[in-house]
Amino acid sequence: MTNDWMNDPALAGIDQAKLSFLQALVFESRTMKKDQMLPFLMAVAKRGQSEHITFSNEEIDTIAATIKNYSTAEEAVTIDKMMRLRKK
Repeated sequence: MTNDWMNDPALAGIDQAKLSFLQALVFESRTMKKDQMLPFLMAVAKRGQSEHITFSNEEIDTIAATIKNYSTAEEAVTIDKMMRLRKK
């Protein structure tokens, strides 16, 4: 996945700082193994809190849908799984 998703018009109403935070998350997690992801995500959540970065449900849905448009089929499946888990 490239950074092109950050310039999608669907994201125009979302603060650029939030999108940059997400891009850093994607970049940092690319080479991680599955067993490294949970500690990483916990650290990211803590970093987000310290930087006062929060996302509304609408922002999360919009971002996920937009990222899927720029993702491979495999990445899209992973996004769908994450979104299902989020809604449980």
